[in-house]
Amino acid sequence: MRYLLDVNALVAYGYRKHDFHDRAGAWIRSRKGDGFLTCSITELAFVRVLGNVRAYGMNVAQARSLLMELKAWSTLPLEFLPDRNDISALPTWVKSPKQTTDGHLVQLANANGAVLATLDEGVPGAFLIP
Repeated sequence: MRYLLDVNALVAYGYRKHDFHDRAGAWIRSRKGDGFLTCSITELAFVRVLGNVRAYGMNVAQARSLLMELKAWSTLPLEFLPDRNDISALPTWVKSPKQTTDGHLVQLANANGAVLATLDEGVPGAFLIP
């Protein structure tokens, strides 16, 4: 199985002090043989979130460097998934602005034979990381 990691899953996995780091890491390590994906949205959001010096103690360059290290790990390399979906692929269940990114990521994963993996409950078509 291939999983596109949602922003929250990618941040939790990559940032050791995150409240859900152990949860995300344990699940990822338990999925031997599976593939894990990022995309432009998840990578940019990772850097945007963790690049907040006040909240995480990192600047943008440090957050980018951390993501580059995660992507290069030989034990669990992250594969980049190019995004070819436009707004016409947005699912009909998207009704509010807060759902647009989740809807897009679910469709992007599906279009590439993957599943969106998230820590957010209630995202239709996504896998909730236990």
